[in-house]
Amino acid sequence: MAKELETRIINIDLEALRKRLKELNAQKVKVEDQINDIYDFSDGRLLNAKGYARIRTVYDRLNEKEIIFMTTKKLLSQGKFKEMEENEVIVSDKTMAEGIFKSLGLKLHQSIKKYRESYKLENGLVEIDINDKAFCPFPYIEIETDSEENLETIVSLLGYSMKDTTSKTIYQLIKEFNEK
Repeated sequence: MAKELETRIINIDLEALRKRLKELNAQKVKVEDQINDIYDFSDGRLLNAKGYARIRTVYDRLNEKEIIFMTTKKLLSQGKFKEMEENEVIVSDKTMAEGIFKSLGLKLHQSIKKYRESYKLENGLVEIDINDKAFCPFPYIEIETDSEENLETIVSLLGYSMKDTTSKTIYQLIKEFNEK
């Protein structure tokens, strides 16, 4: 089990951000196409509590291989940033992973396609996410690290302030975007 601090920045200029990451000598560690299958109980209790169960199928463009992750996430706190408990394992058989979730009473809630670039910067990870527009019409970055100090440092290095960040879930952000 790992605990991570996570925040998002949604009003981004992709090319300016990529240029800044290059200037900072951030190491590109992932270029992926993902399918994220989100599971929940029929009553929606995991998503309502801002958590979920997920099977993520990743096509790793850097290493030209497929990897399947089985994950649960649980929100621990949501203030200036999100604090999440994450449990994740690589599995060899997606059908078996689906069977485990279904045997626990979980049902497939949503399947989301996403492109992701990830960069190591300082003691954290900067992830550029571009989702299928039918799910999320705007690109954003997620910044993940293990301390508030590291989070603030990375945000600042990228040219943003903590005022530019949000701890809202992607579902909350999409809802706000669609209401505008």
